[in-house]
Amino acid sequence: MFPNNWCKWTPVALSADVPAGTVIPAWTPTGDVALWRSQSGQLSASSDRCPHRGMRLSHGFVRGEALACIYHGWSYGRDGACLRIPAHPDLQPPASINTRNQITTEREGIVWVVNEAQDEPPPSFDGYWPLRSMTFQASIAALEAAAGAKADISGLIRCTLGGETAFLLAVTKGEAETIVHVLADKNASLAQRIAISQAGEQLRRDAESADALEGAN
Repeated sequence: MFPNNWCKWTPVALSADVPAGTVIPAWTPTGDVALWRSQSGQLSASSDRCPHRGMRLSHGFVRGEALACIYHGWSYGRDGACLRIPAHPDLQPPASINTRNQITTEREGIVWVVNEAQDEPPPSFDGYWPLRSMTFQASIAALEAAAGAKADISGLIRCTLGGETAFLLAVTKGEAETIVHVLADKNASLAQRIAISQAGEQLRRDAESADALEGAN
């Protein structure tokens, strides 16, 4: 559910959700990724499987400028190359051991990921304040119905949450699963942002209930 000029960029998280030295799971159309930020603040999106035993790297931890698997501690750099195997500290890991990394960038507080280099950058949502990311167990259609609005040409659903104007950036994950990044006007007060964020929970319940009812009919 993206306008044509979005190319293949996918919004996967908010910048605030990935502070330095942390890793979180994220989803892209080409697979799950471990989204992590090094201690120096650099973002990376590594395939969410350690090449060693298949453990999810999003369960791991960031050490300096590397992402380490929680299982046996194998570490990977921002380019995906294996840097260290703790059981063999003197071994230079072969180049064949690596994670498949995707391209990441940040724009106005939103983290975008793409599988291959693109000529166009991700879209700009200057003037909006990213509040939170949510996963709805509901389709885009159910989300639009619950929000009482359709997505516009920019890909945003403009609606009212908690009596305030909100903007929903939605990504279809499956037939009945949607990732939603909730945005507010940049001029919104703290109280207005809180109202929008809290009302997102009710929107999720409404959308999921509508989807369940549709599926039962």
